Amino acid sequence: MALKDFPAGEILLQSEQAISALHVVAKGTVRASYPGGEFYLYKGDVIGVCELFSGSYFITYRAEEDVSIASYPYNASNLSEMFGSGTELGQYVIRSMFRQFQEILDQYELARFDCDNFYHYLTNSYEEYLTFCTKHKVSPRALPDLETLTELVLEEDVPGWLAGYYEQMRALTAKTSFKDQNPDFLKGLLLKANQDVQQIISVCRVLYDYKSDITHLLMQENRLDFFDLYTGLIYKVGVHAEESTSLIAAVSTMMIQLEGQTSIDQEMYRQRTAEYRERLNALEQYEESDSGSGQSNDIPEIHDSLNTILAYAQTDDETAEEFRNAVHHYSGLADKNSTDDHARQLRHTITNLFYKIYEKAFLRSLHDFEIPKVVKMFFNFGYVDEQLAGMDNASYLYSIADSLPTDPKRNVYTMYEWLRAVYDGRKSPSRNEFDTDYQAYVHELKISGKINASEEAALLKDREKQVLYELHNMFPSVNKITFGRISSFCPIFSEHNILKDLERSLVSADNVEKTFQTIRTIDYSAYYRDMIYTNPKLGIGKEYISIEILPDIILAPNIGVRGVMWQEIEGRKRTTPARMMFSIFQMEDLTSLLVRLTGDFRWEMCKRVQGARWNDIAEPSLTSRYFDYIQFYRKNHDLSTDAKDKIKLNMQKAKNSFKEMFIRDYDSWIVYEGNGSPRLNKVARSIFFEYCPFSKTVRDKLKVNPLYKEMLERYDVKLGQQIHHYNNLFQKINNMGADIPPEIQKQREYLNS
Repeated sequence: MALKDFPAGEILLQSEQAISALHVVAKGTVRASYPGGEFYLYKGDVIGVCELFSGSYFITYRAEEDVSIASYPYNASNLSEMFGSGTELGQYVIRSMFRQFQEILDQYELARFDCDNFYHYLTNSYEEYLTFCTKHKVSPRALPDLETLTELVLEEDVPGWLAGYYEQMRALTAKTSFKDQNPDFLKGLLLKANQDVQQIISVCRVLYDYKSDITHLLMQENRLDFFDLYTGLIYKVGVHAEESTSLIAAVSTMMIQLEGQTSIDQEMYRQRTAEYRERLNALEQYEESDSGSGQSNDIPEIHDSLNTILAYAQTDDETAEEFRNAVHHYSGLADKNSTDDHARQLRHTITNLFYKIYEKAFLRSLHDFEIPKVVKMFFNFGYVDEQLAGMDNASYLYSIADSLPTDPKRNVYTMYEWLRAVYDGRKSPSRNEFDTDYQAYVHELKISGKINASEEAALLKDREKQVLYELHNMFPSVNKITFGRISSFCPIFSEHNILKDLERSLVSADNVEKTFQTIRTIDYSAYYRDMIYTNPKLGIGKEYISIEILPDIILAPNIGVRGVMWQEIEGRKRTTPARMMFSIFQMEDLTSLLVRLTGDFRWEMCKRVQGARWNDIAEPSLTSRYFDYIQFYRKNHDLSTDAKDKIKLNMQKAKNSFKEMFIRDYDSWIVYEGNGSPRLNKVARSIFFEYCPFSKTVRDKLKVNPLYKEMLERYDVKLGQQIHHYNNLFQKINNMGADIPPEIQKQREYLNS
């Protein structure tokens, strides 16, 4: 059998590829990887022995160094012949199977230990962090995902007797010459091993996801992590404070835990730890030079901010006093995220009063051309008190209050700018949490007999009533959702909610525009809508054209970690922008956030277009195809057992929500598949490729990947037909001596995207 050579780094076989041959490693080392583990194959090992009965690979094999392999045609029906002939290949298969099985089982046991170890380390670390904060009288910060962390519970685990069973089977087969062993016994042994390996790898995937969630809590790109909690506390109390040595030691332990972890980006790890060491060294020098006695920038205007805001809002004495007292008590809480009754009631009181004061101040501002900066800080950041915010933070907010980097012309609004747009009639009020818009709300009042026809007409024109509808409905709901931590929500700006640098987390129109462009370079049709174009003068009766309408972005006045796709269109008109909301200080990565919101938009827009038949497979669409795929995945013969197990696990994470499952897959489609790193199974991939196709640039890059070959060929044929149609239309218009309508011109450009 001729040998085939592969250079180091080249993928030999990709997960999901069909099995058509067995490959014996003749020289070099092969890295076998799967979600949750990896092991190595050496000379004499057989690639694919763990997947003999699967039909396709669920492990990816890559040359770790220059490799030579010998390939033998294979299908499940000729396995008995291989053993019956007593060939050398059969011996290689059995020996390699036992070795690979033990490698995979060892990976499972190590992952199991890591998950338990990391969970207890994390919970103990947070208890220690809370203790440190209490001793130093610092309000502890909360991590968004910490509330949902639970100890690992496996629905299906690997049987404990499996290791002993295969050790005994290895010993039994070693006692007898290979040619004297029953071929059916060997085939049954391989079938059993194939099934057990699939089960172990399925459990390893669960362990890997769990471990990833935990290690991401320790350190992640957006800095909403334990590493930032601890280092932030050191920076605040100083390196020479009481017990600072314990804090520094805790950070050192954390760094040891994270070093080499495959579930986090090691380059990010090196950057974060280098930044920490540099800053710690600078802090030590700063304290030793005794230069820390300097005063913060003092801005007289921000002193007594709360009374300035209350006076501007012309709040009555009783409400003002109640709000002052509530804010004062809230400032004094050792743990502002506490869920005890007192803290919860205090946050509830502040929330109710905050919106009353905000409404009164906003209505006054409509006729005021000189709004004080502190009041602008209140409108745009939820700021009320300089001590609660921290003087340095208050000074920063003051410095940007008159020059926020938003831009309504580019569809990026602060909450105040949005409310002004509603009042000025440039935007209609948003739907409320029950999906009712202002027009429908007023009509319901008339139907219920609460108002008459003339009053209905007056209300529909009353701009103040429209903006009050927005203030009473959309604003409170969105403010709470975007904050992200529902149980500890409080609408006022507080230093303890700052999880990373304010300047870097401030959302700007430039950043939003750049992020949308990043998404559109992969999913170029994400925000296009199909419209009908007619031009009888040119003989164009009916042409479907696509127009791009980017969403309105509204920034809630808080420090938050979530986003919400509030509505896909205005009213019933499909050529209106969607509305997406997130925090003006976004603690989460903006790209990750907008990718998820784009997936949410695609789902909701398809439902809007399809109407009641959004999940009817008789009328194929993005939602109906995906709904059918998830609903009947257990019966789908195109899905491997491993793929079905992964769907089951992901549906549990998505809380059995079809929409949430779709958004998660869309995120993988953009972040991974769009960069040539397969994550989806072939059924999901085909749905996304048809309804969320990649841009031409991405498609060209994927042509070398066999997983996309067939889909790309089908897509190119279909696209070629559409382009041919428009080329003929261009020729027809040119022959008439007429100018090409811009709508038709843009459509051809769109098709070539």
